[in-house]
Amino acid sequence: MKDSPSVSRRSLLTSAGAAALAAPLAVAGPEAALAAPAAAETNSGGTLSKGRTRMRPDYHLSVPDNWKNDPQRPIYLGGEYHYYYLYNADYVSGGRGTSWRRATTTDHITFKDRGVAIPKFSNINEDCWSGSLVVDGRNTAGYGAGAVIAILTQAPNGHQAQYLWYSTDQGKTFKPGGTAPVLPNPGVADFRDPKVVRDEDRDRWVMVNAEGQKLGFYASADLRSWQRVGEFVRTDLGVLECPDLFRMTADDQTSHWVLGTSANGKGRGLPATYAYWTGTFDGSSFTADHQEPEWLDYGFDFYGAVTYPHHDATGAEDPTLRRAIGWANFWDYPHNTPTLATDGYNGDDMIVRDLGLKRGTGNYYLASAPTAALGNYVKRSNKLGDITVSGTHDLDLRSQSYELSCELVWDPKTPPANIGFEVCRAPEGGRHVAAGVFLPGPFAYVNRRPTINPTAGETQTPVDPGSGRLALRILVDRTSVEMFVGDGRVVHSHRVFPLEGDNGIRLYADEGTATFGNLQINEISVTQ
Repeated sequence: MKDSPSVSRRSLLTSAGAAALAAPLAVAGPEAALAAPAAAETNSGGTLSKGRTRMRPDYHLSVPDNWKNDPQRPIYLGGEYHYYYLYNADYVSGGRGTSWRRATTTDHITFKDRGVAIPKFSNINEDCWSGSLVVDGRNTAGYGAGAVIAILTQAPNGHQAQYLWYSTDQGKTFKPGGTAPVLPNPGVADFRDPKVVRDEDRDRWVMVNAEGQKLGFYASADLRSWQRVGEFVRTDLGVLECPDLFRMTADDQTSHWVLGTSANGKGRGLPATYAYWTGTFDGSSFTADHQEPEWLDYGFDFYGAVTYPHHDATGAEDPTLRRAIGWANFWDYPHNTPTLATDGYNGDDMIVRDLGLKRGTGNYYLASAPTAALGNYVKRSNKLGDITVSGTHDLDLRSQSYELSCELVWDPKTPPANIGFEVCRAPEGGRHVAAGVFLPGPFAYVNRRPTINPTAGETQTPVDPGSGRLALRILVDRTSVEMFVGDGRVVHSHRVFPLEGDNGIRLYADEGTATFGNLQINEISVTQ
């Protein structure tokens, strides 16, 4: 992918050396300017820096140094999930371009950094952008059974096209399969982010390619020769990027196709994250069940997301469970992060999610939950029970890395106006992130305006005030707040930059009374 239709990712990353350190200093305040970047260590929840870190997350993946953006769909190989992402080792010094860097995981929480798998500017076709990988178990491409094949975008002379790279060492390193594209550009500006899947029904490969306001479908027997077979057009969601296509079994045991893409619906009052449709796919065209998409996230910072299947102990795919990982940033403010000054890097992911396909009223939808292994890294569980609040209630607990869960309960006949939490709360309370439900709206929300953040704002999603209850799970990890609403059909993900002492938690119920039922706060650490 690139950043937006008006500014290229190449120009953004080329100018990063001049702008990257200036922007975060203005955001983080003078204390950030005095901190030297920390050296990086290659283990644990993403990557932890040696010694004391200031803003690096405790249990979310972060790049060891410099820059990361797009996730690439992980593959399962040798009992591990191999996760690749776009990486720029020269970002701080002003270098341009991206390579593909690899990390491995078995539980989707702790990742081991494995270094660069495809160096940038490895051949005459410039650097490597987003794409996807498959394990070619049948040797369809001719590089050997089990070879890892990457189909990805390169843009020599600014012309985007799809190129093949292959690995015969279990995805550690890659070589180009020639310098000619396997899918040449037909003469359009936006032509990128190929996603390749196996179409078992027709015994062939299928590619979904992002082409401006359409997604093109292509078919191939050998991963090297592609024929256009169809398209999916949307003219009201901006430039489409990072497409996704997969089949899942729902909770009622029916099978469905899902088509996803990173889209920008802000012009229509919709998110700019991962949009998706359920429907049918006949090998050439996708027919959506409903015209309007669902969204995997309603926050500001869940872009370029990818999903990938769960594999059981035998290595077989489980059609009922899928995972998702998204970039914790957005192209409106990609360089505006104080982590460059405090910890010497720019690039985190939001928590890996477990996805299930559920049958709703009249449609199917994906329900998200923080991946199950997160529970293995709870260092202290604070079970606070039921707390009834009229006004405000400050907890004695202070933490910067935790999961909070509860059920908000109120009387629908005499509801309060506003119920929720202030997290990342400064000692005097002026700085905080508010997360809760505004019943006159009625909507659930995450509001990052009261704290330091890339751009002020609040995201909102509808709720039913007559139900009298709403389950919430909120993940806080230094520079991110993610709120899972109800069964996870709705999630709000936000980047925030609280100061080091902003670690308080306040409960509030304005203009009435509410109970925070079965309140539990699990403090989390993945430090080895």
